Amino acid sequence: MDVIDPLPDWRALAALDDEALPLLGVALLIARDEYPDLDPRRYALQVQGHAAHLRDALDRESHLALKMRAINRYLFEEVGYAGNHDEYYDPRNSYLNEVFERRLGNPLSLALVQMAVAREVGLPLDGVSFPGHFLVRLPVDDGMLVMDPFNRGRPLDVDELRQRARAHMGGDAPDDDALSQILHPASNRAILVRVLRNLHGVYQERGDWERATRSADRVLSLAPDNPEALRDRGIGYLELGHLAGAREDLRQYLLRHPKAEDAAAVRLRLIEAGLGPARLH
Repeated sequence: MDVIDPLPDWRALAALDDEALPLLGVALLIARDEYPDLDPRRYALQVQGHAAHLRDALDRESHLALKMRAINRYLFEEVGYAGNHDEYYDPRNSYLNEVFERRLGNPLSLALVQMAVAREVGLPLDGVSFPGHFLVRLPVDDGMLVMDPFNRGRPLDVDELRQRARAHMGGDAPDDDALSQILHPASNRAILVRVLRNLHGVYQERGDWERATRSADRVLSLAPDNPEALRDRGIGYLELGHLAGAREDLRQYLLRHPKAEDAAAVRLRLIEAGLGPARLH
């Protein structure tokens, strides 16, 4: 169980190797920004309780795919975890404490629950940063089982995976090599950055610049060289009137990425705010 109490310190995360990043612990740390009284032990116990309920049933199954089917049946049918199709962009779908409490989430947060429970009972379930919706994968004797946590853990065959990827690849379905690369397990850091990027997108769309900026800042705590987060924090600072922070972040973004597709737009924002010349050296 990688939930720790007390939760890790944001200032220490950038220096940690990926394997040392506690996935659930940092996911709950993200939630603590919004829910300062959050008790991580409560959710560690929920994961352990789910695992304890499953162990007898799993002991009766010999094949990993059948064990995984039993886990999905329990989580999605008995306990009632479900994808929030009606309010997909509700930020509560990204906060792991809310997902445990409400049994509702988005693909990524439901995958985190699914992965935590599977790993607690010894199944090596990994996340996949698939284009569009986050997925999970489990190595099995004859290949790989890929599942959709947003739709009750439904298994996906190769044809459906190709069709799902096609919409995000300019209309071209990936070949075997490309699909294999897409299905590579996501690192803990990449998963946690994606949680925060999802939150940033939701809050930016709502014009909630304080929370959007916080989300971008937390990405930089995990991945200091993330260019999108540097730009987004700078834009957030600009919207909030923190001009010194905006100047520093946006100038750094342009200096590091002068050929970025949005470089001209970012430069214009600096000029309009009276924070920079037309050309940055």
